[in-house]
Amino acid sequence: MNTMTLDGTGLTEPANPQTLESETVDSQIKVRETVGAPFCDNAKLKMRNVNVFYSETQAIHNVSLDIGRNEVVAMIGPSGCGKSTFLRCLNRMNDTIEGCRVEGDLTLDDEPIYGPKVDVVPLRARVGMVFQKPNPFPKSIYENVAYGPKIHGIASRRAELDEIVENSLRRAGLWNEVKDRLDKPGTGLSGGQQQRLCIARAIAVSPEVILMDEPCSALDPIATARIEELIDELRKNYTIAIVTHSMQQAARVSQRTAYFHLGHLVEVNDTETVFTNPQHELTEAYITGRFG
Repeated sequence: MNTMTLDGTGLTEPANPQTLESETVDSQIKVRETVGAPFCDNAKLKMRNVNVFYSETQAIHNVSLDIGRNEVVAMIGPSGCGKSTFLRCLNRMNDTIEGCRVEGDLTLDDEPIYGPKVDVVPLRARVGMVFQKPNPFPKSIYENVAYGPKIHGIASRRAELDEIVENSLRRAGLWNEVKDRLDKPGTGLSGGQQQRLCIARAIAVSPEVILMDEPCSALDPIATARIEELIDELRKNYTIAIVTHSMQQAARVSQRTAYFHLGHLVEVNDTETVFTNPQHELTEAYITGRFG
């Protein structure tokens, strides 16, 4: 619709479509709560009324969501909608950002994530993270995986570390490719292999939850397919939350999908429903490509 506005001379001119869309979205979203099924039985993570601020700017608005045990939840939405900010709340990575403040109740197995006595080091061992760009340490492949178990006191003897390294690399689908060069630098692997090494490093400390922030955005299609297969395999043992810009990827790997817009959680439902029969007009507009 080409809406017209009246200026000070009495002449009419087209309004900025982006401004109109933004104002419409704002007016819609302020009066609506999350639709669908944001809560679930047997939740591993529970978040209630979460608000996140960067100094005076609010990035997340009153988000409530459960993430179930051994499920993959995909978080989708336009750039800057708050999905990565929300993901980082789950293992307190936002603590490292000056001026960031998190409000609300967030629990892991009904234990507070932001309690005054919570030590973030063991928390981040329980809730591991895989970042957008592969970031192996400047160490050998072996030492990349063994590093976490060493510093967390999970293992100290070489035989114990050998077992953890092998099991982690096997779970990450990388063992057969690197077993004969464990002493070589992790940075010498291909991009897809580096990301699987980072996943192996994350699971080496026996986490309960794995957070993935666009883990395939820097990878080619073949490496992406390997990571997606791996996510499906890991779901048997871990709870996984993934942020992705690819709606196709969300459809392939997740059981539930959460749609964010302008810092609000608009809709959560089983993935098939979100992509075939969305309940909110903003979700439908995004998945059909009208904006985003």
